[in-house]
Amino acid sequence: MEKKYTIKDIAKMAGVSKGTVDRVLHNRGKVSPTALDKINEVLNVINYEPNLIARNLKNNKIYRICVLLPDPEIDPYWLPCVNGIQDAMKEFKAYNVVIETHYFNPESTKSFLSTNETIIKQSPDAVLIAPLFHKETLEIIKQYDELEVIVNTFNNQVESASIKSFVGQDLHKSGRVAASLINLVLTEGQIAIIHIDESLKNAVHMQEKEKGFRNYFDEKKLSNFSLTTLKLKHSNIEAKFSAFLEENPNLSGIFITTSKAYQIASHLDALKNKKIAIIGYDLIEKNVSYLNQGLVHFLIHQNQKRQAYLGVSTLVEHFLFGKEIQETILLPIDIINSENASFYV
Repeated sequence: MEKKYTIKDIAKMAGVSKGTVDRVLHNRGKVSPTALDKINEVLNVINYEPNLIARNLKNNKIYRICVLLPDPEIDPYWLPCVNGIQDAMKEFKAYNVVIETHYFNPESTKSFLSTNETIIKQSPDAVLIAPLFHKETLEIIKQYDELEVIVNTFNNQVESASIKSFVGQDLHKSGRVAASLINLVLTEGQIAIIHIDESLKNAVHMQEKEKGFRNYFDEKKLSNFSLTTLKLKHSNIEAKFSAFLEENPNLSGIFITTSKAYQIASHLDALKNKKIAIIGYDLIEKNVSYLNQGLVHFLIHQNQKRQAYLGVSTLVEHFLFGKEIQETILLPIDIINSENASFYV
């Protein structure tokens, strides 16, 4: 077993007092250059590593981390994120860290900005953001940057030099995976790329998925397919989608870029039209139900619970244990069908 060196041991080996060693290890008080050189030489020889956990327990600093999250009561996609955050809170409850979750309406940029103002008043050390609105996210990141608050993002990626870390999936690659899946089901035909309930211009995550989806067909030179983009709002889904089906009677496939595949599947179920292949996202209850009925062919699991947990725990471990914040943490792109869904739910 490796010997565990105490301050007394290091002081004896360096020929200095215990107080001098303590000042060096904890970076407090003045130490002569000669003493510092002697102590560092000993530390290098014994490969000394400070006990960061013990040091933190003696530290009176309380770190505050705020999470900016869409309200799961409005969009159930985000409910697993709450569970992931709670797991992190339980894991680190013995340490000097406060983790708070603040919800905003995922259909309102005004709610997003006002919730952010509430967080700023809390004077956090770091924030973890689900950047649903691209333009507004860039605005608030500037505010945090000026206040020297660390910003991490998850689920949707935003390009900004002020963001320390992103946790999530490669969304462009995710779109390509969706395209390859629909190509397994179909050999030709018209495919609709459907965006639901979000402004496409301000939703980079949907743009990236569509780009990846289209890139797959372009790269493979699959000219026997035609791709169409359709944007729908919750208030007019039924009427607008019905009109779209009438205008496109040969539609053979649908790729839905959000967790709302069930809204399209339920409409097709009512029409008794089960010949259209559907690829969607996320294991929310209604999606899984239509997956098991055969109305949805595949779901791509984004593991939002794990995303939120890693987003929080990365910040906590940085503050408590001095761990470097990884710039990008990419999660696997899990493909779910009716045969393996029960293992994930």
